Amino acid sequence: MGGGWAVERHRGSAADFHAREVPDPARRAVWVHEVTRSALVLGSSQPEATVDAVAAAAAGLEVVRRRSGGGAVLLAPGEVVWVDVVVPADDDLWDDDVGRAMWWLGEAWAAAVGPAAQVHRDRLVVTEWSRLVCFAGLGPGEVTVDGRKVVGVSQRRTRRAARFQCAAYTRWDPGALVAALALAPSERERATEAVTDVVATVDAGVLDQFLAELGRR
Repeated sequence: MGGGWAVERHRGSAADFHAREVPDPARRAVWVHEVTRSALVLGSSQPEATVDAVAAAAAGLEVVRRRSGGGAVLLAPGEVVWVDVVVPADDDLWDDDVGRAMWWLGEAWAAAVGPAAQVHRDRLVVTEWSRLVCFAGLGPGEVTVDGRKVVGVSQRRTRRAARFQCAAYTRWDPGALVAALALAPSERERATEAVTDVVATVDAGVLDQFLAELGRR
């Protein structure tokens, strides 16, 4: 692909991929990862008590913590497109503003998703459940279709690079995600109802479209 991007494809556990470090010196890179085991991924500030450990174990979920913020994300084999994009600090795409830094990436995803997609360029949108479930909120650079999130983006920054972690669902199962969270029965019912329609799914072919769009930047 163009744009000087090095594309790497990986298969394995979510834990191993999240633990991967950005090389030094950093360079433009796209890491496409396919999970081989279902995982519940917590944001960096979410406590372990967020998880119903018994329910997660019964569902065969690997519980993982990422180093970027946000709520929990459920990753299941064949049900999510997961791409990490690495941008060095001396790159033309770098922006010191943490929120604005993700706009260009959202634009590339929106172009890949289609004409109905929109990029969120405003402040973080917080809802009742967004601190718990990532896709229940909306952050800068994230992409929506008809008001529903289609691409979630988080970032981890150092002085030498930014690592943007992007996820889009090809199948959305809110019940499976909520069932693994430590909630009272009444809360679980409300949470499931609240997050059922917050996601717009994509076709797996969106990955090739995204890589093509990235190559133009």
